[in-house]
Order: sequence, then structure tokens, then C-alpha cells
Amino acid sequence: RYFLVGSNPAETKYRVLKIDRTEPKDLVIIDDKHVYTQQEVRELLGRLDLGNRTKIGQKGSSGLSRAVSAFGVVGFVRFLEGYYIVLITKRRKMADIGGHAIYKIEDTNMIYIPNDSVRVTHPDEARYLRIFQNVDLSSNFYFSYSYDLSHSLQYNLTVLRMPLEALKTETSQTRQESFDIFEDEGLSTQGGSGVFGICSKPYEKYVWNGKLLEAVKNTVHRDWLLYIIHGFCGQSKLLIYGRPVYVTLIARRSSKFAGTRFLKRGANCEGDVANEVETEQILYDASVMSFSAGSYSSYVQVRGSVPLYWSQDISTMMPKPPITLDQADPFAHVAALHFDQMLQRFGSPIIILNLVKEREKRKHERILSEELVAAVTYLNQFLPPEHAIIYIPWDMAKYTKSKLCNVLDRLNVIAESVVKKTGFFVNRPDSYCSILRPDEKWNELGGYVVSTGRLQTGVLRTNCVDCLDRTNTAQFMVGKCALAYQLYSLGLIDKPNLQFDTDAVRLFEELYEDHGDTLSLQYGGSQLVHRVKTYRKIAPWTQHSKDIMQTLSRYYSNAFSDADRQDSINLFLGVFKPTEGKPHLWELPTDFYLHHKNTLSLSQTRRSYTYWWTTGVLKHLPLPFDEVTCAENRHKLTVKKFHKYEEEIDIHNEFFRPYELSSFDETFCLAMTNSTRDFMPKNVGIDPSPFTVRKPEETGKSVLGNKSNREETVLQRKTAASAPPPPSEEAVSSSSEDDSGTDKEDEGAVSQRSTPVKVTDTGDNTKITENVVQSTKDVYGVNLSDVPSEDDLTIYARFVQLGQSQHKQDKSSQQFCSKHHLDRVINLIPISSFSQDNIYEVQPPRADRKSVEIFHAHIQAGRGNMQPLGKDDFLMYREYIRNRYM
Repeated sequence: RYFLVGSNPAETKYRVLKIDRTEPKDLVIIDDKHVYTQQEVRELLGRLDLGNRTKIGQKGSSGLSRAVSAFGVVGFVRFLEGYYIVLITKRRKMADIGGHAIYKIEDTNMIYIPNDSVRVTHPDEARYLRIFQNVDLSSNFYFSYSYDLSHSLQYNLTVLRMPLEALKTETSQTRQESFDIFEDEGLSTQGGSGVFGICSKPYEKYVWNGKLLEAVKNTVHRDWLLYIIHGFCGQSKLLIYGRPVYVTLIARRSSKFAGTRFLKRGANCEGDVANEVETEQILYDASVMSFSAGSYSSYVQVRGSVPLYWSQDISTMMPKPPITLDQADPFAHVAALHFDQMLQRFGSPIIILNLVKEREKRKHERILSEELVAAVTYLNQFLPPEHAIIYIPWDMAKYTKSKLCNVLDRLNVIAESVVKKTGFFVNRPDSYCSILRPDEKWNELGGYVVSTGRLQTGVLRTNCVDCLDRTNTAQFMVGKCALAYQLYSLGLIDKPNLQFDTDAVRLFEELYEDHGDTLSLQYGGSQLVHRVKTYRKIAPWTQHSKDIMQTLSRYYSNAFSDADRQDSINLFLGVFKPTEGKPHLWELPTDFYLHHKNTLSLSQTRRSYTYWWTTGVLKHLPLPFDEVTCAENRHKLTVKKFHKYEEEIDIHNEFFRPYELSSFDETFCLAMTNSTRDFMPKNVGIDPSPFTVRKPEETGKSVLGNKSNREETVLQRKTAASAPPPPSEEAVSSSSEDDSGTDKEDEGAVSQRSTPVKVTDTGDNTKITENVVQSTKDVYGVNLSDVPSEDDLTIYARFVQLGQSQHKQDKSSQQFCSKHHLDRVINLIPISSFSQDNIYEVQPPRADRKSVEIFHAHIQAGRGNMQPLGKDDFLMYREYIRNRYM
């Protein structure tokens, strides 16, 4: 047998799974559903060890040996022999949302479960195993123990607090309460010890190991189920005069109709489209962590292939194969299914931004535009006009070639109108300053305003042909516009506008570039070809050669390695299941039948061509159907009762880990990308604000984005440290290594505390040190006049006399005061003869002898001179050990 022992992070509670190894092809798992303490688990494993030794009483041979240590179970998979278990053996923290850690899988381990004695071998098993492992779980798969990554922040913070009728029967309270899955600030019962939490089902579309967990989902406790997402996750810290604001970007790739560039185009018969990714930008003030007390804001947008039946034939070996429409769809059946899914998840309005070419000598991309316009026009006939799908066509390639037009200015206009229509999510009502100084743009903002803040209703869906380069730039511009509104809503800027070349926008741009590169590698096989700088027309000439290399890399990947990657994705997601006597995966001429279920069996129910949405969706618009309180949504939620002081809901313990020895070098929040350290100019100069426009030559990172020039960035980061540090936790940071994946050779050398090191010539260095000392005009914006005026001098003279009047203090009152005060409390004795003044003399408290002795011992301990322990100390320590471990 295998015994799987799982614990909470503090290692105080344990669960045990027993996996039977005698079954050659079936998976037999026993979960006793019991929660063990550390002592109980040790005893259990000790008994198993003793009972399984070859000879009773023999100490040398162990009856129980540890096979592997892991951070979670990805799932169980079977090909033609027995089951394998997939375990996460290495992880790395990538982001933190309200104290909930999000980890990236760094390494996994597959263990074959059945014993060698019962193993039934199959010649093709090894090949299937190789194909399965071709899906590299260590590249861009993410998980979280306590936060639901498959849902948006808006869903997690609104639905998980919605009033539940089910709870009224369990509690003796009659009034409705709101409950929070994350914290213990929910409902307490009459005894005051019980807290209710809500757990929602994950959104299956974005879960990548759903099929791998299917075999055990109903037999094991839900704490064992760890759902993973695929896509991108990045987080950077924006320091606004020392106030930390975390900017997080999470991209969830759909696991339905998933695949590579030319092999997956358009949509399948269920309305799932290729390369569908939901991108969410989350902004929150990191100085307050909890979800109920903190300020959180998010904005969601989507990219995805054009929802039609279309494909490109790659057998011709052309760089741009011709686009063909595979099936006529006069009633826009596929588009209807796709937009129905979107209405359920996002509400209305759905805005389509179509970036494909409109004018071409030979009709190529225009085929998709014409068909999409027809589909949207048809579907809009049946929707109420206020909830109609909005279609915005914009030929981005044509505008890029034109010398008269600025692409990003035009995109900015589109972005403003989109964000105004959809609004964004924020979990607090409008701040007082925005009520006092209302902004015109703010009052025109759409979305749905509730008492606790704002909700985003509707979503922007961007597409070009590949949904890679043009789409990423368009999404960046919309994200930048939404970021300005998010910062304004949290009261961090006075107008909802952000300009290029500010530290904040450059930090955000780098996040989006990494996000675009990652998604492009997953779908297209290469990094982005055209970046934001390309469209701003400020990219250096060296960028063109890089673009050509990326194009060639993409072409090579599409021609030679995409078919193998597609096979492994089909096997990993359970689209193809190996079966005895049926063709193998590599024998199939196409996977068309696997992804289009209607080719193998006709569905019994046919959807209406006119009422193309799911019943109940229209009733709640513009709110998304998934977030409203109704019986259908209640089935997706499970309620659990916690003890008030349970570790599982203690967010402080989860984040700060008081039971672990932590070092600043490894602390995630100190090592993450930071606007002050990584983007602020070398000479801080006049304004350290991240919203000030910088000149290209004074940016913290080279504006050319040349990451290979390591020496220069080292100098820049070290000189940034010589400027006055921001009053924040970064002052103690000892690792200023960038998270963007550059080489880490001199990780130890690059330290925030180090002095400026001479890397370039001395002229530069002296210039930098001169700039640190600045005139009062530069720092405060005012010049001090030579002599104060006469009025000021008389006021100052009076103030000095007031201070001297303490000597005329009446002694009797002083004695009266000291009698009525305890010796150890600080005495505040009024100094001034005037009763209205509040100037006091302070007498320090007297320390008794024992306190002085303790203090001296403390000083000696600091110097390494330890005092011998007395009997009381031993007793106290023994008591502590007994309470902690026994």
C-alpha cells in the first residue's frame, strides 16, 4: 500500500489516504475522513512501520519508507496498464492576493501505483507516458490552497458573501448575514465559537486537471482536491511614496478546445473557441491585507478566436495558409452558444473588438470579419436593444502602416469608451475625495453600483486572427485605461488618467509584455513579434532582427512540433482516452472527432434559433447569471462550519507563518519587481512619484528593453539605493533580483544596502552623488527668504517666554500631582501658567531593580554572554513543550 499523508501549513492537522497497490488496473483509495493531530499521525506511522517489518523486533529493516515529499496532488491517470499518481514536488510563490499565496508548479513526479508483482505490461504504455509528460507541468501551471483561481476576484468576493437561506436553518439567528469563505469575520453562532464559510465549485472551463481528479472526486475529502490553471500569473509592487500597491495579472487559458496555433482555429460544436484566455488585472492596497477591510479592485477582459467554423490548411507549408470556412452556419448556432456562455459569466454588454484586416488585395482575413458581422447582426435581432452585443471593427494593421495616424491614441479612445460601458469591480464605495471633487469621466462610468462598491457588468472580447500580437497591445491599452480608474477609485491619483513613460505604466507594460510572451509561446510557439514599443514606433532598429527570428521560430514550431504538442494536450485533458482494441492516439488521422462531439452522436435536444440564450439569463442582465442569488447557483456552493480560532481560516497565520524561520532574502514581497527599485530613474531628482513622466534617458531600466545589458542594470539598481529609500519594507530588502527570468549570477552581489559600485567611468559616478544633495527649492518647491518678518519674530519670542515659564511653576501643585500618580506611569506635569496651553513636562518612569537586571541580561545576551538557566526556566520550557507537542 501507499499511504498519502497530508497536513496543513502549520503541520498541526493531518489527513491520511490509503492507496491499494494490489489492483492491476483499478484505483482503490480509502479516505477515513478523520483529522489527525501530529502525535496521532506519528503513532499511526510508527505502528505501520513496526507491523510491516520482515522480522518482529528487527530494527535494521524498515517496514515503512518515505517514497516522496510533495506539495499537492495534480491527479491520477491511467493509459493501458495501471494508474499513476502525479505529485507536485517543487513550487514557487508567484503572487499574493489578500494573504492567499498563488504558486507556480516548478517540478512534478509521476509514481506508478500497482506493485510489480501484479503489473500487467503493455508494449505501448511507455509511448503514452512519454506523450503525457510532453505537457510540461513546470511551465505556467498555477495553484492556490486557499483562493479559487478559476473564478474572478469579483465572483469570489460577491458570491461568497451572498446571503444564504440554507444557513438560516442551521443557525438560531433569524436575520440574514453575509459569509466569507476566506476569513473568520462571518457569522458567529450564539455560543460565539462557530463560523460559517462557503466553498464554491471551480469553473470547469479554466481547470486543467479536472479529468485527472475525476476518479477520486467523489471518494476523498475536498481538501485533497487541488485545482490547477494554465496561463500566466505575475505580480509587481507599485510604491506610491512608500505606500505599497500590488498590481497582479492573472491569465486563465480555457481547457476546452485547447491546442496549438494552426491545429485549433475557430470554435467547436459546443461554443468553446480556440486560444480563449481570460485576463484579470487585480489592484490592491497591500498595507491592509484582509478581504473585508482592504481595498480591492479588478478588471477582466477576454481574448479568443473568431467563434465560427473555420480552419487553415497547413499541408501547403505556406507562412499564411488560406482561411476556409468549414461549415455554413446561417443561424449562427456556434456563435450563439459562445455568447450565451459569456452572458452567463460576465453579463452585458459584450463588446467585440475585431482587429482583423478590412482591406486586402486578396481576400484573406476579411472572410472572418464578414461572417462575424452577419452572426452578430443575426443574434442581436432577438436580444433587448439595451443588452445587444456591441461590435467594433478596427483594422489595426492598416493604421500601423499609416504615417499620419497614431495607433495607440486611437486605441486609447476605444479603451475609454469600453471601460465606460463595462465599469470595473471595486469592493469599497466611492472615496470622500472623489465625492468632493467629482471627475466628469467618473460620473459617466458604467457597470453596476452597489452599496459596497462597484461591479463590472459585461466584458471586452478582443480578437485578431491569431489573438497574439495585435490583441495583446489592444488589451494592454484597455488595461492601462482601467488601471487609471482603479487607482482613482482607491484614492491614489486625483484624475483617472495615466501617461506613457511614467514608472507605473512602464511597470504595467512589462507585466503585459511577459503575459503576451507567455501566452504566445503556449499557442504560437514563439514570443510576441510586435510589442507595445513597435506600435509606439519607438522600438530600436535591433528589434526588427528579433522580430524576424521570432517569426521564423513560430513558423518552425507550427510546421514541426505542434502536432506532437496537440497530441499531448489531448491526452492530458482527457479528450482522448486510450482503450484496448481501438486505434492509438498516433494512428488517428485527425482529432476533429474528439473535439466535435456532434460528429459521433446527435444531441437529443435542439436549441431554439431565436431564443438562443439559456433560460433565466436575460432576467438578471446586466448582472451575470453566475453571480446572482438563485437556487441553481446555490447548488454550486457548500457550507462548512469552522471553530472561530481554527488555523484554516486564520489569514494572519497563513501569510506570516509564525511557526517557520523566515529570512528576508527569501521573502516574496521583498524580492518581487518594485517600481522604486526597478523603474525609478538613477537620480531621484525632483519627484519620486510613479505618476511623473520620465525622459527616455533617465529611466531605471534601459528604455530599449535590453535585458542582456546586465552591468548597467546592476549600476542603476545600486544607485537607486543611494537615493533616500522609500519609507517601506523595501528598506530591509536584501535581494533586488528581478523576477523576469534574467540570469541570476550576481544575485548575492546586487543588494539594496550596498553602496554605489563603480562599473562605468568615474565621471558618471561623481555626477550621481552630486545629485543626491539638493537645494530646498528642488525638494520643497520654495526658497527660504533670508530673514523672517518682524511679526514672525515677535510670535517666536512669545513662544520662547512660554517655555521659560516652567521655572515659575508652583511647587505645591507639583507635589500634589506626584502623589496622585503611580511611580511607574509617565507623569505629565503642566509647564505653562496659562490653563489653556497644553505644554507639559515629562518625567520618565522609574525602573525597579528586577527590570534593570532583565535589561542588562538582554544586553549581555546580545553580545553573546549567556546567563546560566535556573530551575524556573527549565520548568517553564518543559511546560511550553508539553502544551505545544504533547
